[in-house]
Amino acid sequence: MELDYVQPPSNWLLGNEQNMAYPSRVQIDLGVLASNVRWIRASVAADVSIMAVVKANAYGHGAPAVARTALQNGCDRLAVANMAEALALRESGIDAPILILSYVPAEAIPNAIDLNISLSVFDEAFAQQCVAAARRARAELKIQLKVDTGMGRLGVLPQAAAALCSRLWDSAGINLEGIYTHFATADEDLQFMQEQLTTFNCILSQIREAGIQVKQIHAANSAAVLNCPDGHFNVVRPGVMLYGLEPMPESGVAEFLRPVMSWKTQVAQVKTLPPGSRVGYGDAYRTCGEETIAIAPVGYADGLRRTPNTWREVLIRGRRAPLVGRVSMEKIMLNVSHIPGVTAGDEVVLLGQQGDDCISAEEIADWICSNNYEVVASIAPRVPRTYISR
Repeated sequence: MELDYVQPPSNWLLGNEQNMAYPSRVQIDLGVLASNVRWIRASVAADVSIMAVVKANAYGHGAPAVARTALQNGCDRLAVANMAEALALRESGIDAPILILSYVPAEAIPNAIDLNISLSVFDEAFAQQCVAAARRARAELKIQLKVDTGMGRLGVLPQAAAALCSRLWDSAGINLEGIYTHFATADEDLQFMQEQLTTFNCILSQIREAGIQVKQIHAANSAAVLNCPDGHFNVVRPGVMLYGLEPMPESGVAEFLRPVMSWKTQVAQVKTLPPGSRVGYGDAYRTCGEETIAIAPVGYADGLRRTPNTWREVLIRGRRAPLVGRVSMEKIMLNVSHIPGVTAGDEVVLLGQQGDDCISAEEIADWICSNNYEVVASIAPRVPRTYISR
């Protein structure tokens, strides 16, 4: 029995000149994002601040639009990865507190002073650069101390954290507004997460004994928001869960949070090929019998991974169609022999809902042997983002 599927109108791609000029689009539902943020707000204590992580262009969703929606629905501060991302938010008119979580070149420190952006200090050398920049500017620089309690990335080691914190606290021109760490295994190894939390609490005790009272203390990413209430302190840093993605296996959030992003293109051509026909580069696929092949104008230049693993299926007319042959730079081939009536212009869903079926970021992550973060963040910026609000 065929599914009762209603094909979207042929002008589904239109809406602005950029969309008309490009054969696929990413759709961002800001109404769903707002609902997700409100659920997170209700899930943590009233005195806990929410720092929305909007790095990597808000995981590919578009940082300015995501940031505004998050701030309007319960978040009160933002986190990004670098100075360019912070500047983009300021240039879009967002004046909320922003913390840069990663490395900033010394020559960019004055930008942080001018634009009221907080920097993460992770070692003695960068601390000295910050102090020198504040002295030259004769102005205040906001910083937060990043402690490596077991992640092995940026961060001052635990044995040096209290001493560096004390020096920064006493440095002229430096506003030490926070201290934080990052959990390496909050989504899988809760015992190690607790070990990191114990280490961090020891450092907090040391700096309090030294009379240092920072305003912001944080450790909890999305997974820890769910499974580590002791790590909420007075700020939490949700990232992937803002976007309705699972922060860990079997988290249960799908009952409350919904995906914000979908990715769609169109069928460009449909052809029937005889048995033994070659499809795509490298003789990677040959038709077993007579097969109907649809070509869609999207490929690895758009973020649809080519190797070693790629998407297995897409949705057309409410049914799944497997990819065949190799992914090209801007084309994929789909076997639609089992789907009657497929024609040029039909909607193709690479990520999201169509009819009664859905291809989720988590399913795609399994196909490509990665995580849902990569699925959404890797969609190329050249693919237009279209925003809707319900």
